[in-house]
Amino acid sequence: MSKKKKFYVVWKGKAPGVYDSWTDCKSQIEGIKGAQYMSFPDLAAAQEAYNSNYEAYRGKKNKVPELSASALLKIGDPNFHSISVDAASSGNPGKMEYQGVDTKTKKCLFKQGPFPEGTNNIGEFLALVHGLAYLKERKSDRIIYTD
Repeated sequence: MSKKKKFYVVWKGKAPGVYDSWTDCKSQIEGIKGAQYMSFPDLAAAQEAYNSNYEAYRGKKNKVPELSASALLKIGDPNFHSISVDAASSGNPGKMEYQGVDTKTKKCLFKQGPFPEGTNNIGEFLALVHGLAYLKERKSDRIIYTD
């Protein structure tokens, strides 16, 4: 499974900007004393960081600052009449487990595993299917959150 794509911000380098590969970023910072750069998990976070300043991010290891009020309005509130499912694995393949929780109370509704040979993708799928079966069995109209 390939690594998730990262984006790189160069605040101080040959050509400051946002780059979509480590190779491009590295070429902008090599030989620059005190170069300021950092990686981010997605383009939006990288662009927001670039429009800010290095000091706001330094030492925070990919931490995106709190969302602004306008950004929160775009996202909205979660629907608490829901369940949230997730999975984890310690390898690819490796030990895998999944669970579903009440989104509001965080109460565990179901949990399976660990299974000796699984992947995160399989776990996420099984968690979703288990969640659907759980809701159908209870004739529930709740929604499911998953990643």
